[in-house]
Amino acid sequence: MARILDEPPMLVPEVLHGDTRLTRKWAHGGLQEDYMRGVAGYVAVGCYEGQHEISWRIENKCLTSRTNPKAFTLIPKGVDGHWNIAGPVVVSHVYLTQERLQACADEIAGGRRIEILPRVAFADPAAAGLLEILSHEAARDSASSRLFVEQAIDLLCARLIREHSSFGSLPAQVRKGGLADWQVRRVTTFMRENLEQPIGLGELATLVGLSRFHFCTAFRQSTGQTPHAWLTAQRMRRARELLAHSGLSVTEVALAVGYETPSAFTAAFRTIVGVTPSAFRRAL
Repeated sequence: MARILDEPPMLVPEVLHGDTRLTRKWAHGGLQEDYMRGVAGYVAVGCYEGQHEISWRIENKCLTSRTNPKAFTLIPKGVDGHWNIAGPVVVSHVYLTQERLQACADEIAGGRRIEILPRVAFADPAAAGLLEILSHEAARDSASSRLFVEQAIDLLCARLIREHSSFGSLPAQVRKGGLADWQVRRVTTFMRENLEQPIGLGELATLVGLSRFHFCTAFRQSTGQTPHAWLTAQRMRRARELLAHSGLSVTEVALAVGYETPSAFTAAFRTIVGVTPSAFRRAL
């Protein structure tokens, strides 16, 4: 993130529970088609000055809005994209780890894995207000402030899970049932360890001792995605890593993540990421 900003985020030195970090309010200039790699955790951004057009082009969609004090931006873990902000802004950040969010999900979603949704200047006065409160408290140094901040972060996590995640986006009756966390982990691990091979639905269902029909229904209830979409996401995740950090050709990357032809890989990559594999590599 610091690579694309003229003024990098100014982190408060204190590390909070679950490796959560905060910034005070700080200013940075606009962005124009600046590419940012996915970050290790989740970033919630409040904006307090500067009302400008903002867009984030990720995968096969472009999120657009206008910065304002009653909206906030949410960057999920590991999501790449190109940013445009038409002018300078004053913002604050909260950096959340999977550990901190999952602790909240254990209470709200019964420990179920949740998928945080990307947001760009999304109208949510409650989340925006919590971010502003945290930006003020970040400037204080006292035991009472630390307690207040920890509780405010818990409220923010609860808001994100209830209103800005796959849990909040699914009807209540759909959220019931589904796979256990260990079953989702087992399926995901198997996918990641066998990306270069064809992976069948029956094979995945057998891993968790279910019929194909029951597995498909339960998997979607647990993750908000079909097994095929989940597998494609794992393939694209690995493909981005190989394109960024290996000397493999595009054809070799395609084979490594389970595509028989470069054209099929390029089509899938462009649909998910928004650019061709070659263009993705050139932008690094």
